[in-house]
Amino acid sequence: MQLGTWVLFNLLLVSSLLSEFSESVSQAPICSEQDRASLLSFKASISQDTSQTLSTWTGRDCCDGGWEGVQCNPSTGRVNVLQIQRPERDDETYMKGTLSPSLGNLHFLEVMIISGMKHITGPIPSSFSNLTHLTQLILDDNSIGGCIPPSLGRLSLLQSLSLAGNHLKGQIPPTFGALTNLVQLNLARNSLTGPIPLTLKTLLNLQYLDLSYNLLSAPVPDFIGELKNLTYIDLSSNLLTGKIPVSLFGLVNLLDLSLSSNKLTGNIPDQVGNLKSLTSLQLSANLLTGHIPLSISKLQNLWYLNLSRNCLSDPLPVIPTKGIPALLSIDLSYNNLSLGTVPDWIRSKQLKDVHLAGCNLKGDLPHFTRPDSLSSIDLSDNYLVDGISNFFTNMSSLQKVKLSNNQLRFDISAIKLPAELSSIDLHGNLVVGSLSTIVNNRTGTSLEVIDVSNNFISGHIPGFVEGSSLKVLNVGSNNITGPIPVSISNLVYLERLDISRNHVSGTIPSSLGQTNCVVKYHKPDHSTSFDRLLTATTCAYVANLYNHARNTEAWVSEMLTLSY
Repeated sequence: MQLGTWVLFNLLLVSSLLSEFSESVSQAPICSEQDRASLLSFKASISQDTSQTLSTWTGRDCCDGGWEGVQCNPSTGRVNVLQIQRPERDDETYMKGTLSPSLGNLHFLEVMIISGMKHITGPIPSSFSNLTHLTQLILDDNSIGGCIPPSLGRLSLLQSLSLAGNHLKGQIPPTFGALTNLVQLNLARNSLTGPIPLTLKTLLNLQYLDLSYNLLSAPVPDFIGELKNLTYIDLSSNLLTGKIPVSLFGLVNLLDLSLSSNKLTGNIPDQVGNLKSLTSLQLSANLLTGHIPLSISKLQNLWYLNLSRNCLSDPLPVIPTKGIPALLSIDLSYNNLSLGTVPDWIRSKQLKDVHLAGCNLKGDLPHFTRPDSLSSIDLSDNYLVDGISNFFTNMSSLQKVKLSNNQLRFDISAIKLPAELSSIDLHGNLVVGSLSTIVNNRTGTSLEVIDVSNNFISGHIPGFVEGSSLKVLNVGSNNITGPIPVSISNLVYLERLDISRNHVSGTIPSSLGQTNCVVKYHKPDHSTSFDRLLTATTCAYVANLYNHARNTEAWVSEMLTLSY
């Protein structure tokens, strides 16, 4: 009896709850007709949508969860989120069309994200300034053009503004100084010009500033050093001039500072050592002079340091044993440094990347104390002569190595390369021997790039096994003889092939690849020329086969990117 009563009670309770739920659902407001009309107007402005997002925008209720990318306030039925975003690593998803001004009628919108659609063109509608509830406006990685509407400065609640990766031009609107709640500002990868507006000094909440890859000019403004909450600054790849403001080095929360690829002059200030939180410092490709300050050794959290392609001079600071303890990657290439040998403090650290190209290194290749951690080495454009036989010992993690334009003399068939190596560049040395070992023993695994051009390599081009990962093979300007092997068709990932300025004979194998391409030939006396249709891989081949043997079918006269 008690069991029956308990079951009946629970059935009544469930029935009551279901009834309340049904009633609440029936009372939930459907979306505003004005919001629905605005969304449909945007849908009409898109002529192609491979994401199929807009195909779900059907029916009367845009708030029922069926309209992909649309969210509503459940109490009011007003659209408050519009999020259309291409998934990462998806190159097939895009939209063609424009941003409809009707989106400016979504007056209760708090978040607008239309990102990565690639082919959305036209301007940013000035009507977007009506979206006064917006906290996030993300329109990056489309093809939006024109100038940034100054009226966006009215969006006083904005915390994140990203217009990166478009075709925007003109100046950064001074009205952005009114966006005092802004935490993130990203205008990178556009064609913006003029100075960084002084009005931005009011953005005291700003943590993330990325204006890279534009055409901004004038000096880096001092006021940036007053934005004490900044953790990320990227002003790289612009036309900025003048000295690095000392005020930047008072930003104690700064994690990442990139001023690379500008026209900055003067010294690296000693105050750089004050950036106690800094993890990445990139000042490459400027006109900086003077010495690298010793204070850099105080940067306890710094793991990435790139000062390459400046006019920095000797002496290099002697970093204490415990200095820069977190350092993993260093690039001092192409300055006015005459190092002679790799400094002990670099050789002894557990580094991942060591790039010292053009640093006037001499003698033998260096011996690194912890070679197993190295992933990338660039010692090109120096005066190194020997030491290759033991250089790769225990470099189990090495993926890329550049030793080009030195005076290294060795037999390439005698060296043993690390198993994980994907790219090797030895061009412009005194290398001898044949290619058989490096090709047959390596290309079946991870090796993708081989450049041994401008050496003294002899013998034939060896056969290529199936399963090769090779994408680039450059053996130009050597003493290679014989025919191109038919097995070259096994290089299904090949993108660039250069066997120019050798003594290669015979014909180009008709089995080369799998998609159509055209190579132009002419005979040695230039009296006869003709095109030959070949096949190549789905990536465009570049075949440069200028031969010097008399019995070749023809000479290829120029390097061509082969058409699909």
